[in-house]
Amino acid sequence: MKNMDTIVTVVGIIYGLVLVMATFAHHKIIEAMRVDALFMPQPTENTRPLNLVVGLLVAGYGIYSLLAR
Repeated sequence: MKNMDTIVTVVGIIYGLVLVMATFAHHKIIEAMRVDALFMPQPTENTRPLNLVVGLLVAGYGIYSLLAR
């Protein structure tokens, strides 16, 4: 079961990095994973920095979880 926890944590880190990339890059796959596009009714370029904040939090927590083992 510990192996599955590691896999889920690594997937979380990858998603956090995708959110950070969504702040700067414009690609249709990355655009579909944006947090602001998922939860806000009218996402714009002004809401794009939200992805940076959430991405750093998700990736940082995942890295912390891996290092704390």
